[in-house]
Amino acid sequence: MTLATLPSPRDEAWRWADLDSLRTAAQTPQQSTGIDPASLFLDLPGPRLTFIDGAFEPAHSRPGAVQLTRLDMNASHPLGALAQGEGWVLKLDARTATDPVQIVHLATGGENHLPARIDLAEDGVATVIESYAGRGWSNRLLHASLGKGARLMRAVRLLQDQGFVSIRDEASIGEAASYVATFLGAGQSGSRIDGFLRCDGVGAFAEMGGALLTRGEQRQECAVAVHHAAPEGTSRQVWRAVAADASTVSLAARAEVARHAQKTDGEQSLRGLLLKRTSTVNLKPELEIFADDVKCAHGATVGELDRRALFYMQSRGIPEAQAKALLTHAFVADALDRIGDEAVGEAFKADADRWLEAAL
Repeated sequence: MTLATLPSPRDEAWRWADLDSLRTAAQTPQQSTGIDPASLFLDLPGPRLTFIDGAFEPAHSRPGAVQLTRLDMNASHPLGALAQGEGWVLKLDARTATDPVQIVHLATGGENHLPARIDLAEDGVATVIESYAGRGWSNRLLHASLGKGARLMRAVRLLQDQGFVSIRDEASIGEAASYVATFLGAGQSGSRIDGFLRCDGVGAFAEMGGALLTRGEQRQECAVAVHHAAPEGTSRQVWRAVAADASTVSLAARAEVARHAQKTDGEQSLRGLLLKRTSTVNLKPELEIFADDVKCAHGATVGELDRRALFYMQSRGIPEAQAKALLTHAFVADALDRIGDEAVGEAFKADADRWLEAAL
C-alpha cells in the first residue's frame, strides 16, 4: 500500500489537493465497469493501446511503433515516483513520424500506476491521445524528450466517472522543438494534473492547458510549471475552469525564466466560470523572472455568465438554458481550440457538450 507516502495539504504545492478522494478511490473494490474499451477510441488510423488497471490488454490493442517494456523512472514527484515497472515507450528516430497514437486507460477499482516515455529525435513528429474511464485511482507518469525541431501534440481527456486520476508530465524540449499538451476534465472523478516542462533549447516552445469541468461536490486541479533555461523560448499556459453546484476547480500555473534565458515570451491565462455561487474556482498564476529582456504576462479572472449577453440572446428568442449552454461552450472552446488536429478537437468539444447537457 502506497497511501502512507502521499504528500500533505500543509505543503503549499498541495494545499488544494483532494487527497481524501484519492485515498478513497485507492480503496475502492474492483468490479466490472461495463465499458467497452473500443468505444473510447476515436475513429483515427494509427497505433492503439488499451491498459486495464495499468496492465496492457492486447485484445483491444495494436501497438505499432509503441513498445511495451519495463521502465525504472527517475522522478522526485511524490505521485509520479509511484509509477514504476511495465509501461509504454514511443521512440522516433530523426525525421520520422507516426499516425496518431491512441491510449485508453480503463480502471475497475483500487489503485494502478503506469509509467511512459516519449523520445523524439531531430524533427520527429508525434500525436498522442489518451482517454481515462472507469473507477478507482489511476496514476500516470510521462517523461518526454524532444530533440531539435521535434513536435509533440498530446491530448488527454478525463472521462472517469468515479475515483481519482493523477497525471504527471515531465518534458525536456530541445532547440526549436514544440511540446503542446491539452487536457479536458469532463468526467465525475477527482483529478490532479501536474506538469514540469523545461525549455532547454534555443527557441523551444512549451504549452500546457485545457478545460476542467466540475459539478456536484467534485474537485479537480492542475499545478504546472514551465522553466525557461535557454534564450528565445515561448510558453503558453491557457486554462479554463467551469464549476457548478458545490464543486471546486483549482488552477496553479508558474513560469520560471533563468538569468540567461533572454528574449523569453511567456503567457499565462487562467479563467474561471461559476455556474452557481456555491461553487469555487481557485487561481494562482506565478512569474519568477531573472532575465531582463523578456515579455511575460499573466491574467486570472473568475466570474459568472454575462447577464447582458444572456438577456440579448433571450431577447432574440433563444431559451435561457440554450443561451447558457452556448456561452459556456464558447468559454470552454477557447482552450480546446488549441488542439491542432481537427478531428481530435471536435471529439473533445463533443465530450464537453455532453458535460454541459448534464450540468446546465
